[in-house]
Amino acid sequence: MPDTLRDAQAEAFLATTAWAQATRRPLAGDASNRKYERLTMAGESAVLMDAAPEKGEDVRPFVAVARYLTTLGLAAPHIIAEDTASGFLLIEDLGDDLFARVVAADNSTELAIYTAATDALIVLHNATPMPGLANYDVAVMTPLAGLAYDWYLGQTLGADPEKKAAFSADFDPILAKHSETTVTILRDYHAENLLWLPNRQGSARVGLLDFQDAMIGDPSYDLVSLLMDARRDVAPAVEAAMKAHYVAAQQLDPALFDAQYHVMGAQRNLRILGVFARLSCRDGKTHYVDLIPRVWAHLMRNLEHPALDPIAARIRADLPAPTADVLERLRR
Repeated sequence: MPDTLRDAQAEAFLATTAWAQATRRPLAGDASNRKYERLTMAGESAVLMDAAPEKGEDVRPFVAVARYLTTLGLAAPHIIAEDTASGFLLIEDLGDDLFARVVAADNSTELAIYTAATDALIVLHNATPMPGLANYDVAVMTPLAGLAYDWYLGQTLGADPEKKAAFSADFDPILAKHSETTVTILRDYHAENLLWLPNRQGSARVGLLDFQDAMIGDPSYDLVSLLMDARRDVAPAVEAAMKAHYVAAQQLDPALFDAQYHVMGAQRNLRILGVFARLSCRDGKTHYVDLIPRVWAHLMRNLEHPALDPIAARIRADLPAPTADVLERLRR
């Protein structure tokens, strides 16, 4: 669909709201096909989400999860207006203070804001899971981890179906032993999807974005997403403190939780290796290649945990380290 036609549809949607005369300014997008604009009018602001259905987008999960999160007192954006059939939402503007920016400006804030983010997860995990969500279980997780073989290996050394099949056979029982599907997980809970809202109270100080892919999964998963961030280095002391804080608050066995944490970390970091390689090779978003060395370092640390002993040597042998040559192949 030409942009001019999509722009006309956006204007028609806004004409049904009180924001028809607002000034529109593009906002940075994400890895999806969604686009965002900030609307300003009479000293107020809101955000227009443009998620074209013909590009495979569907705003209905975002709306449903946002409303669930707000019932828990968490700071998901309020839905001001919606046209789900056309893929437009007008949502509350939570501002620009992404965790990544706040910590970059003042490193002394890291412990406080990450504690608030961990507390928000505790609220989420102590609530009744959101109805109707699919399970993020072994049947889903192993194929997603296999994206590392499909795209990261496939676009560097070449696809190897036998290696992927052997990996999957070894990874299934590890995931089955060290994961559970008991809580709502948002799945992209990291410093560029979280906003610091210090004028609010408690867990509502953490603004939530990009949660439309929520599922029912393991309690450690979003904490891994937060602390083993693909986009920024979390201080080791903060990572250790947040794990201890979560374990104490939830009265968990530290050793068992640590095993879950690293198994979920391995699954997540394998998936991200594949996704970032795919974003570069298929979609031309080559800047994601620059993040791969950090993801690889996380994965190597995950593989040091004894829970991953049955598969660690295989992964290290199968997947190439992100040398300059490997990264250049992905960029090309």
